[in-house]
Amino acid sequence: MKKNALLLLSLFSILVSACCSTKTNIVKQTDSKTAFYDYAWELEYISGTRIAFDGLYPDRKPNIMFKEAESQFSGNTSCNSYSGKYTKKENSIQFGDAMKTMAFCEGGGEEAFLRMLGKVNRFAFDSEGKLLLLADDIPMMRFKKIAKPN
Repeated sequence: MKKNALLLLSLFSILVSACCSTKTNIVKQTDSKTAFYDYAWELEYISGTRIAFDGLYPDRKPNIMFKEAESQFSGNTSCNSYSGKYTKKENSIQFGDAMKTMAFCEGGGEEAFLRMLGKVNRFAFDSEGKLLLLADDIPMMRFKKIAKPN
């Protein structure tokens, strides 16, 4: 009887841990340096907002680019252009304060994007080559490759 109870308890714990696992499949790439700098990245997912993604960014999606030599990042918040400095070491990244243009922006997309950048401390690439910006091991933003804007 004790063996059956122990077996049942073991199977139950395995089932619960498998069902509760939501960790994203993150791929460590040895040549992530090229992928990181050679593209502009367009946002396709952001965590922590109460408004649907398409509601936050109905016309234009935010994007980001990284310049290696100057340790600068820049892009568009979907409304305003922005730029700032970053610190990158292996898979950790820290964004400094972003300076941005001052056009009036409706909705909360710009604020959500810049607020989330401030929470990021790591980056990775998923199995499809998309850039993940993470807070520890939790994906906060996901970007797809796009051609560098002119």
